[in-house]
Amino acid sequence: MTATATVRVMSPEEIAARAGGDVPFLVWPQRQTVFAERAMRLRQLSRSHPMGEFLGFMADLAQAQQDAVATMPSVILPGVSEIDKAARLGVPPLGATEWPRDPAWHGVLRRLAQAVQPNAPSAFNEAVAELLAADADEWERQADALLHGVMDKIRMATAPLVASALQVYFTHLVLSVQERHGAGGQPFGRIDDASVCPCCGSRPTVSLIRSGGEFLGQRYLHCSVCSTQWHRVRAQCTHCGSSAKLAYQSLDRNDADADEDGSSRAAKAAIQAETCEDCGHYLKVIHSDRDPMAEPVTDDLASLTLDLLVSEAGFERHGVNLMLLFGADPENT
Repeated sequence: MTATATVRVMSPEEIAARAGGDVPFLVWPQRQTVFAERAMRLRQLSRSHPMGEFLGFMADLAQAQQDAVATMPSVILPGVSEIDKAARLGVPPLGATEWPRDPAWHGVLRRLAQAVQPNAPSAFNEAVAELLAADADEWERQADALLHGVMDKIRMATAPLVASALQVYFTHLVLSVQERHGAGGQPFGRIDDASVCPCCGSRPTVSLIRSGGEFLGQRYLHCSVCSTQWHRVRAQCTHCGSSAKLAYQSLDRNDADADEDGSSRAAKAAIQAETCEDCGHYLKVIHSDRDPMAEPVTDDLASLTLDLLVSEAGFERHGVNLMLLFGADPENT
């Protein structure tokens, strides 16, 4: 059962005061390590997890992503006028559902598929073979369905591969824009919709409470597509912005099972679900101060049970993990 943790949420004023000044709005993915850290965490958790085989396969896929992002070719980037227009409109300059994708991502998809095939289950390899035999138009249709969340159009068997290729492409795209335009002023900033990524407009996977330096105690949302993290104060629902009826659910023991200091173990859980009764949505919170090895996508996958229980309680997830989607395969509908 989930347990509601009694946690005092600091006001925005308290958070800002504790931060000692301005909090960086964006945290960039590191090209040299972004997917490698995920692969390492996946392998670590796979050794003793009920989903160990799946997590191990995801580790192979994440390592292939790291190899791909390190050697990505140049891609088409927005110009200064396009970036300025997006800023004036309050929208992300690289909207994942609108940006004209460079065909370079097709090469990434083929590379990832070939990298994981040797150790993949035979049933999966059959689906991969069909994907590789499909034409570019089918790949683009699958990408559109995935990025728009049209579940009945997504081929679930190969969705993680398509998603992984898109993650590599958009992570590379964001970093390339920052490298090209960053010296002339920040190409990315706050947009009108604080619930989605300010770079590509995608939903977050989880929120992360960071534990070091200028980020100490600050909450960042981790983008499910481009790997960028953006700041969001901890006193607000990540979906609707309300702070009136937030609660924190955990798989750890409830308040009746306290530690020696009398505090609740649920209140100190490394992974919680922040639920909002005003809008009926939730998003997981990962506390890196409680588990320094935590990685957003991996630890979200490994805590699937928490999603199931919170969903049974009637809450809808605000975020998305593209490595594990649920829906009807179009071949079976």
